[in-house]
Amino acid sequence: MNVNLQFHSPPDGQVDLLVVAGEVSGDEHGSELVSGLLKRQPDLTISAVGGGELEKKGAHLVYPLVDHAVVGFFEVIKNYQIFKQIFSATIQWIKKFQPRTVLLIDYPGFNLRLAKELKKLGLSRKGGGDILVLQYISPQLWAWKPKRRFVMEKILDGYISPQLWAWKPKRRFVMEKILDGLGVIFPFEVACYEDTNLPVSFVGHPFVQPGYQNSISYDPKGPLLILPGSRVQPVQRILPVFLDTVSELLKDFPDLEIVLPVPDLTIRNLADHLLSLRSNLKGRVRVVIGKAGIKARAALMSSGTMSLSCAIAGIPGVIAYRAHPLTYLLGRTLIRIPHLGMANILLADDPPYPEFLQGRANGRVLSGSMTTILKDSHSGKNSAEVAKKIIKSLQVTTDRGAEDWIAQETSRV
Repeated sequence: MNVNLQFHSPPDGQVDLLVVAGEVSGDEHGSELVSGLLKRQPDLTISAVGGGELEKKGAHLVYPLVDHAVVGFFEVIKNYQIFKQIFSATIQWIKKFQPRTVLLIDYPGFNLRLAKELKKLGLSRKGGGDILVLQYISPQLWAWKPKRRFVMEKILDGYISPQLWAWKPKRRFVMEKILDGLGVIFPFEVACYEDTNLPVSFVGHPFVQPGYQNSISYDPKGPLLILPGSRVQPVQRILPVFLDTVSELLKDFPDLEIVLPVPDLTIRNLADHLLSLRSNLKGRVRVVIGKAGIKARAALMSSGTMSLSCAIAGIPGVIAYRAHPLTYLLGRTLIRIPHLGMANILLADDPPYPEFLQGRANGRVLSGSMTTILKDSHSGKNSAEVAKKIIKSLQVTTDRGAEDWIAQETSRV
């Protein structure tokens, strides 16, 4: 299978920083970091193999990798030949333009292999070359492939902490031997390294950095948000469940306004198709591209970036997720944490969001839980208190944030 492999050259032929982000969340997080770095150093030349958000904030878009985002082992296998072609083209671009630093954001299946190949080719500093390879933001999929820690030791100069609190905590002893420093985005990660000599800095979460604008906000008179995710396969699995839920809710809340934000035209077309199969929902669900400026009274959401975003915005809701059955079984075997949503992990003693996974994620169960929220006059106030706790826990108490960490690392080149 052939895909569009038109990789654009950097405007001036030189690149200080190449950002590689293969998912919508990584594109968004990376864009905030790029924005901050360019404010600090306007003459910095930044290119990206990523998405539109990185481009909006000042990175020169080399290739839209985000357009090919998938999730799950079996989905990756089905698209293997596509990723193989994109991977080879990315390597050739790096060989040709020699960026001073390559910043990998999440997306472990692609990005770790990229770092490994850069070392093998002698391009990265770990391989004897000049390119500094960093990774920013821990991919949750590290939890599904424990042996990756041994690869990471050999190919990365520094990276945001992998979520070893979810599994295999012994990897910290290996990390201290190969890293000069480590920046973590969740405060509890620092404690994971207390018995090592590795310098660890909590750099704050991107969602609470100065200047970050949350795309959604709470409004007790606003609509119900449906947030099924940003990738085709997960949306195909969970959106029909969410639409079943909405059908049930409309029986008790006939005037309920419902908004379904989607990241792009591909997901828009999928949502429109699924809605067309349900005559009872005709004209009841408003599909919009983008989330900017949306206010909501509650959210029906898949796990992931948006669940934390909703928590920070003080929006009550319910988390539901359906993975490929074999992927789910594999994850349950390896992952050692009791919750899926990050807000629930951060506030584990009193998790704010009900979670329903696999078979329990069905229209009847979800509508029952959401009905309780919609009828609770105190749900907004309670969620506002949750938001305060989460924001406080994710903020840095010093001047050293993510931009400072990246700037310091790149200054060593």
